Amino acid sequence: MSAANPATVSLATTPELIWFNGRLVPWEKATVHVMTHALHYGSSVFEGMRSYDTARGPALFRAREHVRRLRDSARVYRMDLPYDDAALVDACRAAVRENGLTNAYLRPLAWRGAGALSVSPVRHPVEVMVAALPWNVPAGDESLAPGADVCVSSWTRAAPNTIPTGVKAGGNYLSGQLVAMEAERLGYAEGITLDTSGTVSEGSAENVFLVRDGVIVTPPAASSILAGITRDTVLTLARELGLTVREERVPREALYAADEIFFTGTAAEVTPVRSVDGVVLGDGARGPVTTLLQRAFFATVRGETEDRRGWLTYVADELATEAAA
Repeated sequence: MSAANPATVSLATTPELIWFNGRLVPWEKATVHVMTHALHYGSSVFEGMRSYDTARGPALFRAREHVRRLRDSARVYRMDLPYDDAALVDACRAAVRENGLTNAYLRPLAWRGAGALSVSPVRHPVEVMVAALPWNVPAGDESLAPGADVCVSSWTRAAPNTIPTGVKAGGNYLSGQLVAMEAERLGYAEGITLDTSGTVSEGSAENVFLVRDGVIVTPPAASSILAGITRDTVLTLARELGLTVREERVPREALYAADEIFFTGTAAEVTPVRSVDGVVLGDGARGPVTTLLQRAFFATVRGETEDRRGWLTYVADELATEAAA
């Protein structure tokens, strides 16, 4: 069975610099106090973003959408970010550029800092950082082709009226940790969760898509999912390719009867699923719809197709702006 979770980001090589509260600091200096509120109570919001190497140099993928979601997540938790969206996008560019990176995984993070020991965080300062980590697996690498062996987790995704599951908050991922650890203990690459109604929700850190007779189905936002930006990208590309896409509740048994299943996520990108609970899907190989969408996705993020939506933010554009100034 598969052993690597598709959402794993390696720290085998660390960058020299991290953007930390408005300036670039050495990796080892980007620290917080042990009384930081987020460490005790999970009061952080974050993003996962990617930079891809293109013919025009490294480009952030859908940076504006990621920064907007970071701000939306912060708003739900009444966190006033001390930087505007433009400054945060520039911070992401700087983290890639100043570390000499091309393909990278970025982690913008905002959290409640040190203060009184209180569940209420409103008197704690809001701090922000952006880390850019080297991503050494080429986009579109064929290592994604075999697919992952996954299980249905025994852990249920939280109901929307308990914690806001549509928000990318650090505390939400305590659930994902349980799912990922259970899957790993059982010898699977990942677990798929059900929501409180017993229908399919998502993986520990990925959205789930099923294909049956050429029709693509994915759980809706009401199924306690985080509506991912990669998910939205794939939905957009699928519709442009003339594929039928439905966002609807998915019963558990549909997982075993699917022709194809794949995960989407910033780290997972478009990852095929080979089997669920030992039930092999199709002929046990990456299916044709997954292959089509995977290739369309990688062509998009690498700038090989026309960027009609402005999804790519080129790191070098900032240099041109600085030179003009």
